[in-house]
Amino acid sequence: MQPDSSVTTRDSNPPRALPARRTIRLLGALLDSTTERQCIAHVLDSLGKGQGGWIVTHNLDHLRRLTLDGAFRALCEQADIRVADGMPLVWASRIQGTPLPERVAGSSLIWTLTQAAAMRGKSIFLLGGDGESSSRAAEALQTKHPDLTIAGVDPAPIGFDQDVARMEQLRQSLIAARPDIVYVALGSPKQEQLINDLRGTLPRAWWIGVGISFSFVCGEVRRAPRWAQRAGLEWVHRMTQEPGRLWRRYLCQGIPFAARLFVSAALNRFAVRTEP
Repeated sequence: MQPDSSVTTRDSNPPRALPARRTIRLLGALLDSTTERQCIAHVLDSLGKGQGGWIVTHNLDHLRRLTLDGAFRALCEQADIRVADGMPLVWASRIQGTPLPERVAGSSLIWTLTQAAAMRGKSIFLLGGDGESSSRAAEALQTKHPDLTIAGVDPAPIGFDQDVARMEQLRQSLIAARPDIVYVALGSPKQEQLINDLRGTLPRAWWIGVGISFSFVCGEVRRAPRWAQRAGLEWVHRMTQEPGRLWRRYLCQGIPFAARLFVSAALNRFAVRTEP
């Protein structure tokens, strides 16, 4: 019996000559075994070499979509770094015997990566968000880090990606702003699709989809306490704030899929142990 997951090491001579990194698979989805600190160091090192990239932050809902949509899986595998943004993924990796070191959340990276960028003189661009959350998040980040360079903000109103003229305007804004890091807050899979479409416009920038993180940063939506994040209960906190929108995603889709993920991880571990 062949296990569904594997542990691999990237080519020692990748196109960008970046250090090889250990990866694992969960239900066929590729994930980098990295800490948040290592992820940030990798981004800054790449920027220092004039190299851009793309970070995908996989949570349980992403993983569920990857198992259903081959095109989305192929899209995400084009990213340069794929991190586990969800404790169920970290738990499953441990059950499987291919443990990831920690959760690396987009809602944390928007703070820690921005802090590191400010210290290195790197600029950021905020794209998307709900209403005025992008501009309000930019203000909050600037207040927290006065030395931060905010290259631009674009709220990306509903339907903008279907408007050819609006998309061209966005491309020109990005080219003029020349940010080092672009945060895209549109939700999945829209943000991943947009990043894939736009990143060729700024090949030396790093792109990261951050979902609802602008609303967290500006305080429109409260993030769960740290103990709840560590316990994997952030979804409960989110659902209590937006029950009408999230109950089906978490209760009808998330919990059954998490059970499937844990069973698959256990079977994979058993398969590896029983191989001749």
